[in-house]
Amino acid sequence: MAGSVGLALCGQTLVVRGGSRFLATSTASSDDDSLFIYDCSAAEKKSQENKGEDAPLDQGSGVILASTFSKSGSYFALTDDSKRLILFRTKPWQCLSVRTVARRCTALTFIASEEKVLVADKSGDVYSFSVLEPHGCGRLELGHLSMLLDVAVSPDDRFILTADRDEKIRVSWAAAPHSIESFCLGHTEFVSRISVVPTQPGLLLSSSGRFAASRIAFWCQENCVALLCDGTPVVYIFQLDARRQQLVYRQQLALQHQVWDMAFEETQGLWVLQDCQEAPLVLYRPVDGQWQSVPESAVLKKVSGVLRGNWAMLEGSAGADANFSSLYKATFDNMTSYLKKKEERLQQQLEKKQRRRSPPPGPNGQAKKMRPGEATLSC
Repeated sequence: MAGSVGLALCGQTLVVRGGSRFLATSTASSDDDSLFIYDCSAAEKKSQENKGEDAPLDQGSGVILASTFSKSGSYFALTDDSKRLILFRTKPWQCLSVRTVARRCTALTFIASEEKVLVADKSGDVYSFSVLEPHGCGRLELGHLSMLLDVAVSPDDRFILTADRDEKIRVSWAAAPHSIESFCLGHTEFVSRISVVPTQPGLLLSSSGRFAASRIAFWCQENCVALLCDGTPVVYIFQLDARRQQLVYRQQLALQHQVWDMAFEETQGLWVLQDCQEAPLVLYRPVDGQWQSVPESAVLKKVSGVLRGNWAMLEGSAGADANFSSLYKATFDNMTSYLKKKEERLQQQLEKKQRRRSPPPGPNGQAKKMRPGEATLSC
């Protein structure tokens, strides 16, 4: 979530973000030394729109909250804590626009045609921004009554899928987002991540509370699903059985350091970004049915060297995770406290009744017994 370190891969372009900066490099070969670095804190400041003359300007520091590639990898977009959407062209890298968004964002995605980018925010709204008109204003598409945590689109651009804090996944028609096709209501906690299976567009992968997933990745070559849970140094590997619509557990990859993020590259394998300056990246490939770390190849050595040389942008996030802890339902045991207070109150009432029934003590400290009709006179 907000402000965490992130890893993104599309084709042979790898992006790592941390704080207000991100860097992009190539995994094509060890001879390709191309490197693009961008710092959001130095980006142009956009004036607040529709906020009124007396509204204070946002004081964000440019920390990147979410980022994503378009399907072809031709575009890259990010949002930061200064409420900005920044759009890039990747071939070659160039910043196309800096636009203001209404609220701080939690997730974003390009539609399959790459004509628009959808931005989900903390208030539960989804806005669309044109890619073809990079300076155009955003358009409100749909809204939830609670905070949105992820957004996705179907491969044919027919549906917009949104996941919120209140356990719901909504499937809306893209042409008329107010028209809801269905809800997916199988979760009992907030829905942290959703992902449409590329090879099976009718299937949706989703994750929820208990051990909330901060990343779901899919490898098309072997229908392999990798799951990274919040705050754990373990990556779980599953096999998708599309016919039975089941995920079959295969393996877990235990690392010695906190795992920040992960992503599949179709030609290389699974890249894992971890909190270790000496070895920031680990590359896994399947060998005889088991995923194994690859000895440091020339490409891995080159990319890791780039990260070590720019470690300052990552070290501020050391020890940070996706921070889903505040989203869990709060539970209160009021019954124990209630029963204890009730017992104390009953005991007090019983003692009060006993005092009322007891006669006053006599001269010798004993209670004096009165016969019927007997009266006492005192002067």
